[in-house]
Amino acid sequence: MTATFADDTAVLASDENNNLASEMLQSHLDKVNEWMKDWRIKASATKSNHVTFTLRKQDCPPVKLGNEVLPHQSTVKYLGFHLDRKQTWKCHIQKKRDELNQRYRSLEWLMGRKSRLSLENKLLIYKTVLKPVWTYGIQLWGTASQTNIEILQRFQNGVLKAIVNAPWFTRMDEVHEYLKMPTVREEVAKLTRTYRDRIVNHPNKLATDLTSNVPTRRLKRKNIWDNIDL
Repeated sequence: MTATFADDTAVLASDENNNLASEMLQSHLDKVNEWMKDWRIKASATKSNHVTFTLRKQDCPPVKLGNEVLPHQSTVKYLGFHLDRKQTWKCHIQKKRDELNQRYRSLEWLMGRKSRLSLENKLLIYKTVLKPVWTYGIQLWGTASQTNIEILQRFQNGVLKAIVNAPWFTRMDEVHEYLKMPTVREEVAKLTRTYRDRIVNHPNKLATDLTSNVPTRRLKRKNIWDNIDL
């Protein structure tokens, strides 16, 4: 399977035998390399990554793009997602938490406890600058374990308490109710439901098939549509 978006391309091969998976992948990469030669496009293997998505310990054998071996990684970034080997979304969530911490530090003078900005404007900054960072792709990474979801929930808790200048002993459910701000889990359910409703009658059959085909479950986790019932 080949997935493309703008100038980003992902080539996927799946088989229970890791050697056969690499053989299929290598066969397609050879065709890609020949096509690039015909169009006089030079590719750099160092800018590409080879990752094995599996719950097993062993990796797939290395593959080449042209004469260069693709570097094997345990995580890969594609379209803003950090995809880890076991698809637990732990790496993606941690990267988003690091990005949020950095952005909040630069905005703390506007949103923090000492800021004289109105509550409405503080919330507006949070919703327009910080919240989109962690809600991007929430329909997919929302299947992560509760432990990983809590990484983002703790960040939101700290920011919301700073916005209202609440004492440390204030209950978070009171803060959420006062600000009318949903929790991370509630956002997962709401945005997944909106996404499902949008694609159920989509003119593209590949989109509508996403609602009928049950995604593969990994590590006994929920599939993405289970999030709607949270």
